[in-house]
This record gives sequence, C-alpha cells and structure tokens, in this order.
Amino acid sequence: MTHWFEGTGALIEALFANDSWMLSEAMRSPAVWPLGLAATLIGGAVILLIYRASPFIERKLEPTVMVVSYFLIGAIIFVEVFRRFALDQQAPWSTTLPPFLFLIMTWVGCSYNVKLRTHLAFAEFRSIMPRPFQMACLTLDAVLWIGFSWVVIVTASKVTANSAANFQIMLGTDNVLQWWFLISVPLSFLILAARAMENWLRDLDAFVHDRPLIEQAVIGGE
Repeated sequence: MTHWFEGTGALIEALFANDSWMLSEAMRSPAVWPLGLAATLIGGAVILLIYRASPFIERKLEPTVMVVSYFLIGAIIFVEVFRRFALDQQAPWSTTLPPFLFLIMTWVGCSYNVKLRTHLAFAEFRSIMPRPFQMACLTLDAVLWIGFSWVVIVTASKVTANSAANFQIMLGTDNVLQWWFLISVPLSFLILAARAMENWLRDLDAFVHDRPLIEQAVIGGE
C-alpha cells in the first residue's frame, strides 16, 4: 500500500514550484494515482459547488464552449479554404488549430451528455427493474464515470506536463504552446466528474423521496 504513495512529497513540491520539467518527472511516481483520485473528487466537488452557486454557469458553460469551438473550427476552415483556392495563400496554423479546438469541443460535449444522461442510459431495460436495482445501476454509472475521469485526468495531465516541459509548439506557429490546449482534457473530465456527482445526488434524492429514477434521455434536450 505504501508503494502507491512513494514520491508524494516530490509531486506536491513540483506543483508548488511551478516548474513543468520537475512536475513532468515527479508525475512518473505511483503517487500520481492516489493524488489524481483526490484531485478528481475534490475538483469535481468544487465545480459542483460553483454550479449550485450559479445556475447560469451550470446551464451555459458546456453549450457555450461547444458552440464557440464549433464556430471557430468552421470559420477557420471556410476562410482558409477560400484563401487557398482564391488567393493562393494559407495560414500555416490553419490545419493544426482546428484539431485542438475539436478536442475541446468533444470532451466538453461528453460532459454535457453525461448531464443529459445520453451515455450509459439503458432506460428501456432499467425502467422495468425494481427501484433498488435502478438505484444500484445509477450508482454504478456514477462510479464508472468518476473512475473514467480519474484515469483520463491522470494520464492527460502527464501528457500535458510532458508537453509543457519540452516546450512543444503548435505546428504552424512560433510561440503558441500545445499544452495550452492539452490541459483542456483533464479540465473537461473534472467537469464530467462534477456532472456524475450531480446526477448521483439527484438520483439519491429521488430514491429517498420515492420519485421516478429512470427517465428517457433526449440528445440535445434539457
């Protein structure tokens, strides 16, 4: 058991030192996993508290990020295709920036669909189960989503720290670093963990007060 906490001090020191190389090296230790789990649970809880404090953010954060990312992708492609064929010009970053924007849109969109329960729904099957089994399935959903988030947050943070330590530049630019975009992955899964917690708390309240647990999920609905 103590093996999993080896390197905890070095990892915490690297976090406060604000040194990407030191952090990248420290994240090779096994301690990154228990600390990553703590970060997932605490970070998700903090985001959930922000949602509770500001319903506007809770409703608009993910849709706004998705729409803005999608608009920027479409605008870049449209403008640069026109410039390439009409003016024989093209910005060198026009083929490398859209994939990063798509990355942001995809994982924030995943969080939004967890909120809407359009992933891992199985509503038709679960609706005929007894209520305790329904609650058990919904609890399993929350555990799985938080577990997925934990794995992605740790692994994506390693990739992000390594990118920052090596000063990886986005192709086609002179000073835009890749980690500025890569960090959106662990942040998106923190939001996803918050959505999983939010759903489970809502399910628990419905279970205690004898309200329906299973509802039909609608893609794009609220």
